[in-house]
Amino acid sequence: MSPAENKRRALEMVAAWNRGEPEGVIAFWAPDAVHYDEDGRPMPADVIADIMRGSLKSFPDLHLEAKSIVAEGDRVMLRITVTATHRGDFMGVPATGERVTWHYLEELRFNDRGEVVEHWDVMNFSPLYRALGRVPEGL
Repeated sequence: MSPAENKRRALEMVAAWNRGEPEGVIAFWAPDAVHYDEDGRPMPADVIADIMRGSLKSFPDLHLEAKSIVAEGDRVMLRITVTATHRGDFMGVPATGERVTWHYLEELRFNDRGEVVEHWDVMNFSPLYRALGRVPEGL
């Protein structure tokens, strides 16, 4: 796949999120895709899928805006801003009805079939924690 095709596929994944369809994102994952946490540790795909589904329970109107997207070779990098309304429990915080925002960077590596084979996310939840009055000590 070309960088332009990979970029298009990454934006299709964003669109699936915005439709509230985590299965539409998962459909782009290769069966042996490796997902990494912020510290570079591999995470099982089913854990990532559960986190995605849980996010939509907490924030049913979750909306991703790709602020920038860069593709080179088999990799795509996105800078994303998320906006949502806190409608369900999130990390032990009951629904507040607050409109919240957070940001993240996502890197995707695609195979020749256009499937995601590696996935990294680096989240900045600071704006979300501030909105929920849950800024961790020392932050």
